[in-house]
Amino acid sequence: MTGCKNCILDYSDDANLQIDENGVCNHCHYYYKEAQFLLKTGAEAESLLSGTINTIKQYGKNRKYDCLIGLSGGVDSSYVAYLAAKFGLKALCVHFDNGWNSELAVKNIENIVNKLGFDLYTYVIDWEEFKDLQLAYLKASVIDIEVLTDHAIYGSMFKIAKDNDIKYVLGGHNVVTEGILPYHWTYNKKDFINIQAIHKKYGTRKLNSFPFLDRKMKRFINKAGVEFVNYLNWVPYVKDEVKKTLIQELDWRDYGGKHYESVWTRFYQGYILPVKFKVDKRKAHLSSLICSGQITRDEALEEMKNPAYDPELLKVDIEFVLKKLGLTKEEFEKIMKLAVRDHREFDTEGSFFNYYPFLKPLKPLWQSFKTVAGIRKVNAS
Repeated sequence: MTGCKNCILDYSDDANLQIDENGVCNHCHYYYKEAQFLLKTGAEAESLLSGTINTIKQYGKNRKYDCLIGLSGGVDSSYVAYLAAKFGLKALCVHFDNGWNSELAVKNIENIVNKLGFDLYTYVIDWEEFKDLQLAYLKASVIDIEVLTDHAIYGSMFKIAKDNDIKYVLGGHNVVTEGILPYHWTYNKKDFINIQAIHKKYGTRKLNSFPFLDRKMKRFINKAGVEFVNYLNWVPYVKDEVKKTLIQELDWRDYGGKHYESVWTRFYQGYILPVKFKVDKRKAHLSSLICSGQITRDEALEEMKNPAYDPELLKVDIEFVLKKLGLTKEEFEKIMKLAVRDHREFDTEGSFFNYYPFLKPLKPLWQSFKTVAGIRKVNAS
């Protein structure tokens, strides 16, 4: 057996794939456990949803805003905003502009806030700093370059929540379209130490304004009791039906693949991941839809016959991306051929030596001991 009989993941996607006697993999089992725990239906969903909405409204009674929504222009965040308006919430929509927005995403965002009557705050990152971070990650040859965007989204949203005295952040995470994702395809989005360590090694400029989700901000979040609310898990969430609603109600336009509202994400998921890291995220996204009953396995396999990237669009995007990053084709090809490295080869937030910095001079000795003891797998690069 080369893979799961239930979803479309196989051993090429996860060398540690575990398949039971019925041919079902560990990722599917994880999905079903998560769904059982997080998805709510019927009276339970209605009670949880109405109770949460009432709590948010009560909190915001004498405030300009009662919640914050991170708005990308994609399906999930757009539907979160649509429902927030239906629920009568006073949301402040925040869009994180990292310099890679597609024109379609910008238009979707404009339509959403105009039609729903929400205020929009656009957080514009310092492009030169962000470019330096992305180049550092490319040179480090680690898999999750999207950590930078996701981390900065968290950092900027919590900063804006703090500045505007907002306690509730409405998120778009949902089990039915995102429940499956092999662990080694990503890295911890909230690890600011890892970002700083990679940038220290490969960056070329100081980071004066990057919105780190550092210990100070995390202490504020805990002290202020800021809460993430993912109510897409409490409502019927059928991807195709949601898209129809957004198109009809908000003049929303589809942009293609999941998270392809960003040119960079499109290029990263459609080209860098499959070519360099042998990862096709479509397989995880489609497997989630299989487990949620929205498509069949045969339909997913049929979808996988299509190229991950339209060849003509790839030509346009690769030229645009390299020019924007200041890379030649030769430099980029060299980066693509670098040996893959694990994020944990660099300092991490959970590292003992980051909690006790005065012991850092002993770190090389500790790493040598782990190598000799066979505790740590050494990358030949």
